[in-house]
Amino acid sequence: MKKIESFNFQEGDRIYNKYEIIELLGDGWQGEVYLVREISTGIERAAKFFFPHRNKYGRTSKLYAKKLHKLKNCGLLIQYYGQDTLFIDGQEVVFLISEYIEGEILSEYLKRQSGNRLNPFTALHLLHALAKGMEAVHRMKEYHGDLHTDNIIVERSGLSFQLKVLDLFNWGRASGENIHHDVVDMINVFYEVLGGKKHYANLPDEIKDICGGLKKSLILKKFNTAGKLRGYIENMEWK
Repeated sequence: MKKIESFNFQEGDRIYNKYEIIELLGDGWQGEVYLVREISTGIERAAKFFFPHRNKYGRTSKLYAKKLHKLKNCGLLIQYYGQDTLFIDGQEVVFLISEYIEGEILSEYLKRQSGNRLNPFTALHLLHALAKGMEAVHRMKEYHGDLHTDNIIVERSGLSFQLKVLDLFNWGRASGENIHHDVVDMINVFYEVLGGKKHYANLPDEIKDICGGLKKSLILKKFNTAGKLRGYIENMEWK
């Protein structure tokens, strides 16, 4: 049976007269995510459609749904609503319905900023929001595993950032090593939003102290948990 590599849904397509396709939001290894409209209410939702060969016996979609449900009180994650199926070319396609987040992918948000980067104080606010959110995830013995600027959704509200993360990368319970990986990823995101290598030399020493030259050993010596990173930012002293 031929593998489905793309669903190629078009605007206006209807699924069981329950959902209407609006647009493609993104794609990845597991499948594609579309913005859909719930026909009975007019409410916009996000629908993640799993490629059948990446979701044998429904295992991947079930694990994804269960993890989102477990972490429903973690503000950093999208809220899961339900699961449904349809058939395409004789193959069962599972899709999950979740909340639609009206935000902007962080990598795209940076492109609109002066110099395609954030100033140190603004970047600290973003890092604090990310660390605080991941602290709650880690407290539930879960982790992300692949944080980067293309899977973080940004909304601004006053001085603060409202963040959501996409694409929970791994399924197992968090170990110390997994948590360390997330912490290092957060520092890498921080480094990138500050402008990366091009601007690093001119950053304040206090910011460089957080980045640790991107050396894993130096980062984890200071911040071996998301909570320690959050606490450090809240209490850091400026020279």
